[in-house]
Amino acid sequence: MATSGVLKLASLMLIVYMVVMSAPKVADAAVTCGDVVNRLLPCVSYISNGGAVPAACCNGVQGLYGEARTPGDRQDICKCIKSAVNGVPYSGFNLGLAQGLPDKCGLHIPYKISPSTDCNKVQ
Repeated sequence: MATSGVLKLASLMLIVYMVVMSAPKVADAAVTCGDVVNRLLPCVSYISNGGAVPAACCNGVQGLYGEARTPGDRQDICKCIKSAVNGVPYSGFNLGLAQGLPDKCGLHIPYKISPSTDCNKVQ
């Protein structure tokens, strides 16, 4: 079903945004949209349907968290996400699951996950 696929893509992109906003500021590293998708693909079923968070999902979230080291990395990831979800419908259920994923994976971030974030302000 096309709507299910669109919802899964939107959910994945919300996860990516969450990781971008929480990544530490360290040394330079380049993170591509392909890297982001590969890291977060195991999270799609959880964000779409709820249930238990797969270990592979948390491994991907934590890995991406470690890779998004510079403001430029985080801004690029954010832009990738925003581009992918532009005009894609999602539910409050999916957004809530995405917002709670950092805590479920042991990452405590001081940001509210929101699709309205200005990527140019991401530090």
